[in-house]
Amino acid sequence: MSDMQDASNLTELINTMERMEREKAKVSVDDVVHAVGRRSFGPLLLVAGLITLAPIIGDIPGMPTLMAMLVVLTSVQLLIGRETFWLPKWLVKRSISRTKFDKAIQYMKKPAKWVDGLLGVRLAWMTGYIGIRVTAVMCLLIALAMPPMEFIPFSANGAGLALTLFGLGLVARDGIMLSLGFLLTGVTFTVVLINVL
Repeated sequence: MSDMQDASNLTELINTMERMEREKAKVSVDDVVHAVGRRSFGPLLLVAGLITLAPIIGDIPGMPTLMAMLVVLTSVQLLIGRETFWLPKWLVKRSISRTKFDKAIQYMKKPAKWVDGLLGVRLAWMTGYIGIRVTAVMCLLIALAMPPMEFIPFSANGAGLALTLFGLGLVARDGIMLSLGFLLTGVTFTVVLINVL
């Protein structure tokens, strides 16, 4: 059972990732997924968003695309009704050094406390059965657009922030955060279209 099963904010998720096995020289996608749980769509979205946004980790070439693949796979499986998310070995075996991971975690700790102060159970109906699936569709669209976003300045950051807002909204049952995620998704896609056309 995942440590994140009863988590309700960003600080708890970061603390969960910080407590992962410390004797390993590298941290794999499998380590992170195991820590947050294979049944937890909200926390997985939050992790994908944070890794895309985080300095050091998010700046690694290909990392936004890797997180996009994670979001695509979990979103599709949620939409078809799976309760436990399956992820391919080639994805879960990808890893980064523990040093880089720990630096990113420390960087996120202070803003996490500020973000948690903004969260609350608001418009909770948006985080129900239908709301989660609408969110999954939006996240699927974002993830499919993320690979080309790596070549458009700041658009991948917008996508990462949108995923983070969606994850926060589902974890904290905060419909306001979900609404902000939908708004930011629209803005991000507008920026991408302007640059492509």
